[in-house]
Amino acid sequence: MGSEIIEHYQQIREEERLLHGAGRLELLRIQEVLRRHLPPAPARVLDVGGATGIHAEWLVGDGYEVHVIDITARHVEEVRRRLSGRGVTAEVGDARRLSGSDACFDVVLLLGPLYHLVERDDRLAALTEAKRVAKPGGIVAAGAISRFASLFDGLSRGFLFDPEFREIVERDLREGQHRNPRNTPHWFTTAYFHRPEDLAAEVEQAGLKTRELIGLEGLAGFLPQPQERWEDTDAVETLLYSARAVEREPGLVGLSAHLLLVAEA
Repeated sequence: MGSEIIEHYQQIREEERLLHGAGRLELLRIQEVLRRHLPPAPARVLDVGGATGIHAEWLVGDGYEVHVIDITARHVEEVRRRLSGRGVTAEVGDARRLSGSDACFDVVLLLGPLYHLVERDDRLAALTEAKRVAKPGGIVAAGAISRFASLFDGLSRGFLFDPEFREIVERDLREGQHRNPRNTPHWFTTAYFHRPEDLAAEVEQAGLKTRELIGLEGLAGFLPQPQERWEDTDAVETLLYSARAVEREPGLVGLSAHLLLVAEA
């Protein structure tokens, strides 16, 4: 994994991104989709690429036993600082080479690693490792960034009018390879952006059986919302409704910034 990716996550606060605005919508949608498939608690969950424990926190609150693996040392230290007292464990590790033994987890989450494994073989290695450590019939959930995320995000935030960003988007659309050579703020870091059908193909090649493939946010993820709307329960429910309405619509799944595929080992 490139040093620029690790540096990106050393500097930003991923835990804060998912608590505000469209990030909050992403988190709420991940929670509701996963809760459709999670086995009853207590069950063992491996959160690969679990960052600072944003998902581990609600999972342990639901009664699950959670172990976090992340490639960024700051993230692992933060998980241990905040959540070790609640039974969450954490270690620095690589999604392509997991330390766990075969068939030892009921659920394996890959909600970040596929973003930054830009080579297909590496993504297949991560998915194959997730299958290896999952119990037969266990759940593997894989998150991905949509091929069209920079196009829509750039349009909504004005970046697309910058010729340099336009070049980045053109490569995204052509190859799925996202690069930010000048490390321009808010233009993300080295990543791979999936078409929905390509994510499904990779999951199935790794020997996993797809249960459902979801577009998480829909158009709501790109439309700026005033802060007071995020503090209004009814308004948030409306935004969730708009995402649910098109979550499986074949021609609109890729409209979401983030994809979530839930599979069975």
